Amino acid sequence: MSERPPRRGFAARPSDPEHWIKAADAPPRDADPANFTARLTIDVTPELRGRIKIAAFRRGITVADMLRDLLAREFPPTTEGDPS
Repeated sequence: MSERPPRRGFAARPSDPEHWIKAADAPPRDADPANFTARLTIDVTPELRGRIKIAAFRRGITVADMLRDLLAREFPPTTEGDPS
């Protein structure tokens, strides 16, 4: 029998956790920074997910747009205390 080659991961993580977190902050070189977005994943209960989806539907907007607006209101841009 032939031996299997070692499995490779989808993407290698940087060894330094701070570098790993901040790596997503840099927009791709060829992208317009104004159009750059970053994905955020959170865990919610199925019940909360349902309430969020219903609220977005009733407002006639997408869940993503509704949550972006909510987060923008809760965390407005500031100059003091922002991570660099």
